[in-house]
Amino acid sequence: MTTTIDGARIARDIRARVAERVAETAACGRVPGLATILVGDDPASAVYVAAKRRAIREAGMRDFHRHLSRHASGDEVAAVIDELAADPDVSGILLQLPLPAQLDAATLIDRIPAAKDVDGLTTAGAGRLARGERGLRPCTPSGVIELLDAEGIELRGACVAVVGCGTSCTGRPSTPTRSGPRSWRAGRTPASANSASAPSLFSTSRPGS
Repeated sequence: MTTTIDGARIARDIRARVAERVAETAACGRVPGLATILVGDDPASAVYVAAKRRAIREAGMRDFHRHLSRHASGDEVAAVIDELAADPDVSGILLQLPLPAQLDAATLIDRIPAAKDVDGLTTAGAGRLARGERGLRPCTPSGVIELLDAEGIELRGACVAVVGCGTSCTGRPSTPTRSGPRSWRAGRTPASANSASAPSLFSTSRPGS
């Protein structure tokens, strides 16, 4: 049986809950703040960051944004990250990817403190995920879990296939392991696939079919 998930409705519900929690936090004297860093003028990245900033404001959080030239050096980007990392009003930092070719993304991402790594992409964040420890998780696989939970889709005993398991922000964190998001932990049969193995995904994800 096919289930059609209304992602837009679920997103509205989640954002409403987030706004309520932000309001509760603000009433206690602290307004969460999220920082976005955009390096260069890639059109897709600019649209994505604009959407993030709109969601930040709609939730009632403080919007800290930094836009650097595409010619910015690694030291310049690192200085911005360090500034935001030291600012107590900044609760989280998002470094928009991809970065211009002259920049080392992995090195810059690792400058973000684990407590402010809201993308869950630092070495420390990935390590905590792999070890099943508490920490911030990449948003895309977490969003998948939210969608499944909202629809009451039970994963226990299911065959779960993850396509594109080589990406650090989506595929790898989504791979159902014992250390993955809460719903992945239920008993299920995992299967991973990439672009080369995708044609055989059906037989891979449904053993014996």
